[in-house]
Amino acid sequence: MKLFKVGAAAAVSVVLALTATACGGSSDKASDSGASGGAKKDKIVIGIKFDQPGLGLKNPDGKFTGFDVDVATYVAKELGYQPNQIEFKQAVSAERENLIANGDVKLVVATYTINDKRKAKVDFAGPYFVAHQDLLVRAGDTSITKAEDLNKKKLCSVTGSTSAQNIKTKLAPDADLQQLPGYSECLTGLENKSLDALTTDNSILAGFAAQEKNKGKFKLVGLNLSDEPYGIGLKKGDKDLQTKVNAALKKMVADGSWQKAVDTNFGPANYKAEPAPQITEGS
Repeated sequence: MKLFKVGAAAAVSVVLALTATACGGSSDKASDSGASGGAKKDKIVIGIKFDQPGLGLKNPDGKFTGFDVDVATYVAKELGYQPNQIEFKQAVSAERENLIANGDVKLVVATYTINDKRKAKVDFAGPYFVAHQDLLVRAGDTSITKAEDLNKKKLCSVTGSTSAQNIKTKLAPDADLQQLPGYSECLTGLENKSLDALTTDNSILAGFAAQEKNKGKFKLVGLNLSDEPYGIGLKKGDKDLQTKVNAALKKMVADGSWQKAVDTNFGPANYKAEPAPQITEGS
């Protein structure tokens, strides 16, 4: 009889232990899931581009560089996070609203132009930068000084680009539009003279031109074919966070860190950025 009681007690202990373990696992998983919405207790998740030199680039060593990275790092510090507490998550253009709405990131700092369509889904802080659509040509090319000069010339942009269509439909209808998968392919064609110009935001073009391997090869024409105010995306209705991010951006401009980031990331391309824009979102 004693033997039975001991065996039964042991069995109960095993069941309780297994139950406790299962509950603990479930609790940990729920905690991780619930904290994936950007700010965990010990880190903040920020969406950036991984493939735009000068703005948001993941380097072979795993480190991140670019103007958007510098802005994101500064803002995170003002929110109470050190660089080693930041997790950068890739934010491709088509997924930025979803990343914010689903709570996968706390902020998106990824050449994210503020417009009414996007503001129906997310809120913005900023703007922190104003870019313009421009053209990139070979450094020695003097034949393209305005958009109309692209008629009969080969213009490149990435597949689905609104920038290229803007020129094709409004400014140079006879341009020979070449749409390639990525900007790198356009740059290769520009260098080997199979293409005459590349178009997108001037900040993106400057970032590519400023790369060490491209220095001295290309130049921006200096056109302002559109206005692209970049904002920091955040969850709709989070006014407290919006206020804090706006305050961080204002401080970044006031203490000179904003200009330093512009010079560091775009300077080698002789890119003349506009002064920091006035904060309009949340006001």
